Amino acid sequence: MKPLYRIAACAHAARAAHATRAALAATALAGLAGCATVPPGSASAPVAATTPADPWEAWNRQVYAFNDAVDGAVVRPVATAYRDAVPALVRTGVSNFFGNIGDAWSAANHVLQGKVGSGLEMGFRFLTNTVMGFAGVLDPATEFGMQRRSEDFGQTLGVWGMGPGPFVMLPLLGPSTLRDSAALLVDRQAAPSRLPTTDAGSYAVTTLEVISLRASLLGATGLLDQVALDRYSFLRDAYLQRRLDAVYDGAAPMVDEFADEPASPAPAAKPAPGRAPAAPAPAKK
Repeated sequence: MKPLYRIAACAHAARAAHATRAALAATALAGLAGCATVPPGSASAPVAATTPADPWEAWNRQVYAFNDAVDGAVVRPVATAYRDAVPALVRTGVSNFFGNIGDAWSAANHVLQGKVGSGLEMGFRFLTNTVMGFAGVLDPATEFGMQRRSEDFGQTLGVWGMGPGPFVMLPLLGPSTLRDSAALLVDRQAAPSRLPTTDAGSYAVTTLEVISLRASLLGATGLLDQVALDRYSFLRDAYLQRRLDAVYDGAAPMVDEFADEPASPAPAAKPAPGRAPAAPAPAKK
């Protein structure tokens, strides 16, 4: 059995990548989202649950602070050194290789969701890059118009009708929901670290994947660190919105997944008994 911390490291990298990209994409809308402002760098402002999607907010904030400390002390410095020491061409090849492995699993999830056409396209993308791109180090499929459309088993469960459940901040794994946390057990079976036949090889692949993903996000997280917002709420809301969009392919219904029932419009006010409705004022000439 493979050690738990290896599983945690690999999944954390993927989750961190999704959550941070989504958060930065939503930066322009942050002012309209009602996020609470706190001193820059603060990870824990209010501790009471502020949304039905996050009933365990007090605990989740503590886990987030722990993850942030580990990232600042270990992961970010190593990723910075990797970015500065390794040529960009090599870093791109490493990123392409891991992305190509993910394309194969995405193709399977497209098919499981009933999207056979896009599943076949993702399958052809994987084969093209594997054969013509030297095992995925190069990305000729993108030049041929076959764009990457990533899917995971959490999205598949959502398409099958399973709700997300409460938001969960997992130690080292990062932002998730109960549904996505359960899906990680399946997603792990297609992770790059499953390719080597030895433990040492798996350790090396996982470490390189984490460093590569984190290095690609250094600029994005640097910008996020400068925003005077409650970073926990910001990342949580961005993650949940991104996952909702992913399940519905960007066409999510206007219904709160975490509400007990859709909100109904307020009834129109009725006139007092015995009084006729006031006539509208005549238009001025």
